[in-house]
Amino acid sequence: MHWAAPSDDPAMRDLLDAAERERYDRFRRPADRARFVTGRFLARTVLAEVTGLAEGDIRFSTHCPHCGASHGKPRLPGHRVDFSLSHSGDRVVLAVTEGADIGVDVEQESDRDIERLAEMVLAAAEREVLAALPPERRRSAFHAYWSRKEAILKATGHGLAASMSAIRLSPPDAPAEVVAWDGEAAVSPVRLADLSAGPGYAASLAALTGRPLKITEQGP
Repeated sequence: MHWAAPSDDPAMRDLLDAAERERYDRFRRPADRARFVTGRFLARTVLAEVTGLAEGDIRFSTHCPHCGASHGKPRLPGHRVDFSLSHSGDRVVLAVTEGADIGVDVEQESDRDIERLAEMVLAAAEREVLAALPPERRRSAFHAYWSRKEAILKATGHGLAASMSAIRLSPPDAPAEVVAWDGEAAVSPVRLADLSAGPGYAASLAALTGRPLKITEQGP
């Protein structure tokens, strides 16, 4: 697990391919540009160490395994290594492994309307857990649920195309695990772990494996 702070450095932009450069240019806010370019730079530098490829030779595929379109999570064709990127606020995180599909997600806690979002993100039993918490704990608890579910759906490659409320998880203050999952997107086994993103953030890792997770976090 590798963490970095966003930085829109010209040396980072030099490693973007043509499609990534177009996407970079479409971002209106400097903060979004910095998070995007930092994520791609972090992925290239770490994957270069893992695979022995030159950073400038690394090209990602975004082929969706479910519908065939080009909006899937970035992958490195021809290699068994899997990786996942996420960013929020001033956090950028990269997870890398071999032998399992993984997903990582970081969420900055914000003034989102969590009661409205809970109807879309949480299962009925999870909404009951959230409602029973003291008001001052509900925001962090909601974001813990959200980051766990985002990580799972990144690992499967479904992203926002699958229903988050179909997944029922353990309570936010308990070890992260999938309790139940309904619908066609459901897979098993799934391993989950909460990550240390710092105050005001929730972050999680999901791996489609039955093996225990061994996580090493680095940086920034």
